[in-house]
Amino acid sequence: MLVAERYEMIVQLVNEKGSIRVSELSELCKVTEETIRRDLDRLEQAGRLRRSHGGAVSVKNEQPETPYAVREIMNAEEKRRIAEEAVKQIQPNDRILLDASTTAWYMASSLPDIPLTILTNSIRVATELAGKEKIEVISTGGQLLQRSLSFVGPLAERSLETYYVDKLFFSSQGVHLDRGISESNELQARLKQKMVSIADRVILLADASKFGQQAFTHVVNLSQVSEIITDSRLSDPIRSQLAELAIPVTVV
Repeated sequence: MLVAERYEMIVQLVNEKGSIRVSELSELCKVTEETIRRDLDRLEQAGRLRRSHGGAVSVKNEQPETPYAVREIMNAEEKRRIAEEAVKQIQPNDRILLDASTTAWYMASSLPDIPLTILTNSIRVATELAGKEKIEVISTGGQLLQRSLSFVGPLAERSLETYYVDKLFFSSQGVHLDRGISESNELQARLKQKMVSIADRVILLADASKFGQQAFTHVVNLSQVSEIITDSRLSDPIRSQLAELAIPVTVV
């Protein structure tokens, strides 16, 4: 098999399966795993797939992240109310994890200057908190996604492994009652999975427009959420279904 033919085979397999591991590609293409890794690097540089831990994922149906400046003005009033309600749940000396959502940034801007430790992967959140002397801010570091001004990737994931937090406040691209919480790309999803795993309480901040939506990559099931804070536009049928799932919901 020529190299160009192997490239086409790899891209076809990745697109058909959505994601595939290096070991599987090595067996199917009858070359070493090291050769496959080099192939994946070249194909990622060409924009034909994206490397993931141990393999590759398709970019065929991947949804680009909405730029931060756009998200900042989408449902802004509802997000502010949700953020203000979330702040009420924070007590002095809490260890808090905030994601890179605009709602988390609204939380950061309205937080009182009290003794807190806040871990975040958001440049905007860290900058907003910089002027509050009693709040200790820890940034994950990692690969910068310019559209969301957030750090993601293996370095960010590893940095989270060294911490435990009392409360995680996070948002997402989609909240589906059957399929759970989803994100626009795998890097964001993997990081949020890690966030959920280190938090005692997991609080989802989701305005009503997020419900019923399914983005590209699964994050966690709704059963892993401790509480949801949303806005009054949430439909009665969805409220009833959330009640059946025994998930506490605060509507603002």
